[in-house]
Amino acid sequence: MKKILLADDEKDILEFLQYNLEKEGFAVITAANGEEALSLLIENPDLAILDIMMPKLNGFEVCAKIRENKKTAALPVIFLTAKSSEQDEIKGLELGANDFILKPISPLKLIARVKANLRKAASVLHDGGILSNGSITIDREKYKIFLENEETFFPRKEYELLSYLCENSGKILTRVAILQNVWGSDIYVVDRTIDVHIRKIREKLGSHADMIETIKGVGYRMKNAS
Repeated sequence: MKKILLADDEKDILEFLQYNLEKEGFAVITAANGEEALSLLIENPDLAILDIMMPKLNGFEVCAKIRENKKTAALPVIFLTAKSSEQDEIKGLELGANDFILKPISPLKLIARVKANLRKAASVLHDGGILSNGSITIDREKYKIFLENEETFFPRKEYELLSYLCENSGKILTRVAILQNVWGSDIYVVDRTIDVHIRKIREKLGSHADMIETIKGVGYRMKNAS
């Protein structure tokens, strides 16, 4: 039974979503604010659903702390938000969010997104082996990335995207292919999502940032340095 951390300061919404998740067979632990959500990470949830506008700590702040902690860095995070501005989505993506769901929330859509993100997380964690391309080494069994033999932290989506690029070094990958293989066909994200993640990956690659080439109007390509 997968365990879901659900955090929202609106009691009615919290109880409504908890009921629907439990009806679907998930174990649910709930929090009414950001600080409480962080304290519940000790129960090792498989996925976190965070409202953005919460007291004490908002969803962005909670997500940032989740990503800063190596024990929880790979935890899938879904944001619940009444906001639809591109700026909020970009901020969430930069913090390492996996998905967004706008309020009012459809229980069927929520369940579908939860299952899709859990499937994606499971496929990454169970895809063992070592990927190596020049100065980049990816240990997919241990979920670690090394740059010039030094471990470097990448949030889950950046890890998945860099892994996909390395797996297909030398190939031009279209935006459609990247979205389908990294985010999945049943999760809606916009092209801007890819750009944000590529920018963050390049920042971490530092002097090796030019290994990821932008193919204008098409997508991206990882240079084959091996």
